[in-house]
Amino acid sequence: MHASQGRSAGLGLALASAFAFGGSGVAAKPLIEAGLDPLHVVWLRVAGAALVMLPVAWRHRDLLRRKPALLVGFGLLAVAGVQAFYFASISRIPVGVALLIEYLAPALVLGWVRFVQRRPVTRAAALGVVLAAGGLACVVQVWSGLTFDLVGLLLALAAACCQVGYFVLSDQGADEAEQADPLGVIAYGLLIGALVLTAVARPWSMDWGVLGGRADMDGTSVPAWLLLGWIVLIATVLAYVTGVISVRRLSPQVAGVVACLEAVIATVLAWVLLGEHLGVPQIVGGAVVLVGAFIAQSSTPKAPAAGPVAGSGSGSGSGSEAAGVGPDAADAGSGADGLGSASGAAGAELSAGRTAP
Repeated sequence: MHASQGRSAGLGLALASAFAFGGSGVAAKPLIEAGLDPLHVVWLRVAGAALVMLPVAWRHRDLLRRKPALLVGFGLLAVAGVQAFYFASISRIPVGVALLIEYLAPALVLGWVRFVQRRPVTRAAALGVVLAAGGLACVVQVWSGLTFDLVGLLLALAAACCQVGYFVLSDQGADEAEQADPLGVIAYGLLIGALVLTAVARPWSMDWGVLGGRADMDGTSVPAWLLLGWIVLIATVLAYVTGVISVRRLSPQVAGVVACLEAVIATVLAWVLLGEHLGVPQIVGGAVVLVGAFIAQSSTPKAPAAGPVAGSGSGSGSGSEAAGVGPDAADAGSGADGLGSASGAAGAELSAGRTAP
């Protein structure tokens, strides 16, 4: 009875996390179109969330001594890198397309395993890569001569590569007895990310007056400060916290499916709130990307092994433990931006948006 209730609560929290992460792009894009530089929006998001998470960082200050490399890697890749590239990409291409491209990350992880680590992978994993690549070709409509902004596509791919870098980092030390608390990793990742982005974004040159004005959401005027509040409190702090709690209650397989919903939620929200309509081939291609990403994610190895990668295993689990979340990793996604979803506790949350952004 208690197990069933805990699982239901975990699923609800995972859905809330996916929704929160998925809504970051639709709130950020109007601010960018109102005159804010994408990097400034990322800095506002990360710096604001870091301030909110300061008490958590203080509580887990021992992580600075025990896990400095993990904190720096999370801050540079999963926070600063993923979100900066993601927000830059949505300033040029539709939100849904940018997030779908980010979901190539699980497939790219398999490429790292096969060609860098020189470990064999199963046919299921290879199939996931092929499906993701084929679906992406439909999303960007390659038969039309890449009508999408090429720079925007490259920026989205860079966000996916940053996620891969974090997945690889989070796979280190998964078998350590003394692992880092995921909330502490998130808090310090946000602080480090904010410091890095301060040097890169130079917020003192930002047009702060935009935040006192209004932004346009497909013809509807919305206070800019309200959109920023959503990005900081909902799409970052709430998204990360609910994601971390949910992954402790769900299996990697179930949570991996929920993570994939982030891209769907972002696309639907962009369609409804921003008027970013996608054609039938793009919708079908997006579905194929998500299926391929999920297959690739579920085929990632838990630990180095002599044999092929298990086609039904959950790679996220091992990454999540490395980040200190135990078997929670790939579960709640998020990629987006995140901050999002394939292989590390905090990495899952970022995808995206967790990524996802």
